[in-house]
Amino acid sequence: MAKSTLQRLKSDWERFLHEPLPKPLWQFVLERYGVDLRSNYAGFPVPLLIGKASGQLSMELHQVRMDGQAGLGFCVLKTVIAQDAQGNCSMKAWAIPVTKMKVERIRGRDGTEGWTVTWIGRGWHKSFTAYLRFFEKALAIGAEHDMLIVPSIKAHLPASMDEEWRIGEYDFTVGELLKVWRTFHPDKPMPLEFDFSPTLAGSDRAKQQETIRHWLVNVPKLIRQAAEKATGLPSGNVIRIGIKVFNALFDDSFQLEMLLTLLSEAAKGEGADFIVYANRLFDPNREFEGVKGIAYGGPDLSARNLKVLSQLAKLRWQGSLPAWLPISGTGNVCNGEIAFRYLSCGCTTLQIHTFFQLPLSCYAKRTGSRIERALHQLLFDPEDGLLLWLLMAKERLGVEPLTVDALTQHDWNSIIGQRG
Repeated sequence: MAKSTLQRLKSDWERFLHEPLPKPLWQFVLERYGVDLRSNYAGFPVPLLIGKASGQLSMELHQVRMDGQAGLGFCVLKTVIAQDAQGNCSMKAWAIPVTKMKVERIRGRDGTEGWTVTWIGRGWHKSFTAYLRFFEKALAIGAEHDMLIVPSIKAHLPASMDEEWRIGEYDFTVGELLKVWRTFHPDKPMPLEFDFSPTLAGSDRAKQQETIRHWLVNVPKLIRQAAEKATGLPSGNVIRIGIKVFNALFDDSFQLEMLLTLLSEAAKGEGADFIVYANRLFDPNREFEGVKGIAYGGPDLSARNLKVLSQLAKLRWQGSLPAWLPISGTGNVCNGEIAFRYLSCGCTTLQIHTFFQLPLSCYAKRTGSRIERALHQLLFDPEDGLLLWLLMAKERLGVEPLTVDALTQHDWNSIIGQRG
């Protein structure tokens, strides 16, 4: 990389230690570096390829507002647990409030240190009516800041092949969310994430691979049917379905098989529209606050996710996949190299949660919200920021400007790990 470009990056890193990040951020980066940070989430244009993943940082309006003010491209709201029209909820065990949260250091199997957040709690624990109000107000905030707002749900998952699906949970929940969405966006389909949460991995429901395949095949179909019942329109006109894949307690080959199942269904025109990969790891023996079986993140999470996504990318370059879907990558996105590795595997957006809640002393920037400080660190770090990696890719491709689409059209195995 040219010394003048690197010096420019160092200058901006130091400048924004004390000044607010420029707005819109994508325009500043495009004009100054010839790198376009805009991208697409589930086919929706977003002004920044970085967004917030669903979780405890996306369940209050002040959090959503902070995300918009910092310039995030999208925000996935806390996962709501579906119910039917009578209020029946088969997955109620996942509607547990957060009682305590701990941000702590964690060491990966390879010795790399990172961060994980541990808490007791799962999905949205307030009423469904409260979630609809929250969704409505979040959409207004999103419109004000050009930030895509995405609801997230978990609905009935049968514990065996013999158990009948509780279709009413899908119909009612999807229908009510669509009513809210269409008051703001009557002509645009609603993006929706279905969250196969990490704690599901430790549940009796997920002990059989056959059952999990059954979920992956049928959940998108049920959501499509629910959308069509609610609107009377073809599902493709009103909804974009994303499956947030969890890290099951099986080997990596099954993780790849889950992705291939989703792609095979998409090839038939019956599956999801996009994929979110992948939820946190689950340790059935890990304990916290008297609860045994805890989800965790850190270096082992990104290592596993990237290993599986690399295998999928290899099949893509070989022309061996039945179809391809947009992927939003998540899991220990805490520096430029890891972020670039997700993008190099074909991800078009990145979802972050843990990196947005570290102690303030972990960020070099001393002003602004945690979101803004994290963006400064992740993007502008002259030693290992995402811009550094993207500028190296731009130099190798010889394109002006470098776009995420151009980046994902190439196999980057040859430059991963290189710095030159």
